Amino acid sequence: MKIDVTAESLSLSPLPLKRPLLMVGHGTRDPDGRQTFLDFAQTYQTLNHSRPVVPCFLELTGPTIQEGVESCVQQGYTELTVLPILLFAARHNKFDVTNELDRARAKYPQVKFHYGRHFGITTGILDLWRQRLAKLDQPQPELPVSQLKVEPSNLEPSTKQPLALRKDTVLLFVGRGSSDPDANGDVYKMARMLWEGSGYKTVETCFIGITHPRLEEGFRRARLYQPKHIIVLPYFLFTGALVKKIFDITAQQQKLYPEIPLTCLPEMGIQPQLLSVLRDREIEAQ
Repeated sequence: MKIDVTAESLSLSPLPLKRPLLMVGHGTRDPDGRQTFLDFAQTYQTLNHSRPVVPCFLELTGPTIQEGVESCVQQGYTELTVLPILLFAARHNKFDVTNELDRARAKYPQVKFHYGRHFGITTGILDLWRQRLAKLDQPQPELPVSQLKVEPSNLEPSTKQPLALRKDTVLLFVGRGSSDPDANGDVYKMARMLWEGSGYKTVETCFIGITHPRLEEGFRRARLYQPKHIIVLPYFLFTGALVKKIFDITAQQQKLYPEIPLTCLPEMGIQPQLLSVLRDREIEAQ
């Protein structure tokens, strides 16, 4: 999904340098996830045409990092800004992307690489989730159980009431999961910062893969609070196989425990807040 934005509407800071930007995504075999990342890069390019924005992927799909670097070199550039489009500083960010850049340096010794920061925990990302949760406080239309993924079209005002008050609602924050304890700790930190002062009964944190607690255990823990509503928050930038797995498990849990309504919010996607974070990271790397 693309959004209609301009640099002026986002109040983006101007770029000091017109250096090519290599945007490195994680990579996915899911065609929807791959295309969303490419759309994100294209949307960011439309905000400033003074330098090329070159999307590439670390693994699972192409174009690869090496192909992205080669594209810039063929255009005559000798300095590149490289940004990992990743939420946390896990192994991919610390080692895998940098190893690929070392390979590129060996092949193109004349090229200077400026490697920037991952997205991390930012005010803009917190605001994005707070705005989505605020929409659920509005009266909601009745949705069939199968329609668990909340889209903007499902959040229009109606005569229906919210599923439950915040004090009776548990947040279930779902991270990707990593072998890096720092990244997993940041997921817990993000969940806590989102919950603090929100008025929700509590927040449970879980993961869809690699580490524990897994999503099914997260649902079990959330039910222990006897909530009237559970809101699932997939903490992912873009859709993909793991995000779709979260929706599938949520649907299964709703059938197993129909007495507690479940709402699964979408992944972050192409949003102004993420474009603003990306601009901040690009300027930092210059």
